[in-house]
Amino acid sequence: MRRAALLLLALAVAGCGGVRGHGTATLWVTRENGANVVYAGHVRAGSDGIRTVEQKLKVTTRYGGRYLQSVGGVAGSLGKQRDWFYFVNGVEGGRSAAEVRLRPGDVLWWDYRHWTGVTMHVPVVLGAYPEPFLHGFEWVKPGASVVSADRALAKRIAAQVGGTVDARRTATNFIVVGGKLAPGTARIRQFRKGVLLELGSAVAHKLAADPTALAHRYGTVVP
Repeated sequence: MRRAALLLLALAVAGCGGVRGHGTATLWVTRENGANVVYAGHVRAGSDGIRTVEQKLKVTTRYGGRYLQSVGGVAGSLGKQRDWFYFVNGVEGGRSAAEVRLRPGDVLWWDYRHWTGVTMHVPVVLGAYPEPFLHGFEWVKPGASVVSADRALAKRIAAQVGGTVDARRTATNFIVVGGKLAPGTARIRQFRKGVLLELGSAVAHKLAADPTALAHRYGTVVP
């Protein structure tokens, strides 16, 4: 009996720990390509990409709750070509956010912006660094190969992204420091089946000192 009681107690504790074990994720809600921050903070992991926003802000949905229509009264409009777009770990979502479950450590980023036929899709953005290299999302796998003439700087960047300092042919993601970029420039793009992040030397030093230095930045950063 005593052994059975201990087993039940252990299972109960494990169950409680499982609830707490969902951990936390990060939620960002911005407007105009990240220029205006509506909300930035921690949320419970484990929920989907729409209900997570509902934890903190008033939202409306469309298509049976599968797509986000408005946040805080700011609504998407086909006529005005303005809508809410989401990223997980800096990677554009390719399906309904209602189908995406946040894992501990994930960064869910909703941004309200104007779009055209050319700018409708933005595969990957800068501002979630050191994501998507830490956790990846959908077509992006974790990890990166960091290439730089400054090996000490490359090691610091690699440590932030869980990467390696080399030019491994087996890598799918690459971070190139220096190269032909101006010192204050950074840019990110889809590269073959992964991601290529290019950092000017000045930006790389900023990130090495503060990995949030590019927070909420959408695309190319220039001096």
